[in-house]
Amino acid sequence: MQRIEFLNYPIGDQVPTLQWGYRIDGTDLRVYAADATRDLWRQERQEREGDGEGDPAAEERFLLGQHDGLTLDEVGDPARHFLGDPAPDFAAPSDNTTPLLGCQCGIWACWPLRSLITTTPDTVTWSSFRQPFRKEWGELPMGPYVFDRPAYEAALTAPVQLAADPLRTVNA
Repeated sequence: MQRIEFLNYPIGDQVPTLQWGYRIDGTDLRVYAADATRDLWRQERQEREGDGEGDPAAEERFLLGQHDGLTLDEVGDPARHFLGDPAPDFAAPSDNTTPLLGCQCGIWACWPLRSLITTTPDTVTWSSFRQPFRKEWGELPMGPYVFDRPAYEAALTAPVQLAADPLRTVNA
């Protein structure tokens, strides 16, 4: 089983506005998303621009910056949301997925990372990660992540409070 940390940290300089973030086994979920979409983005760029190589540093900044967290206000009831029963604005009845990450522009629905959250009395599983605006990508090659439910719920009720976005601090 994986270990999860729920994080709360400010959006840029907007200190009063906090967002949700996550580390799975010590790695930010956005790093997993970057790894899962790297080849898909490269293929799109090559189809659009030809076979030229892009700037690797710029590509990495783009990949790590494509998603951001969901604000605490947006999520509302975190226990409900992160146990796979999101508020109606977040629900996707067609596939029962829940957004875990939103767009870095601040509008979560602009570029969400959605996952199926499945619960049992003993586990919580995040699987079937998708980008709904790239249906041709299908299920992204990440996860499934299986968490011990009591540890998951304990982490959810006591998120780690950070002074800044952990990826922006590292990649500034």
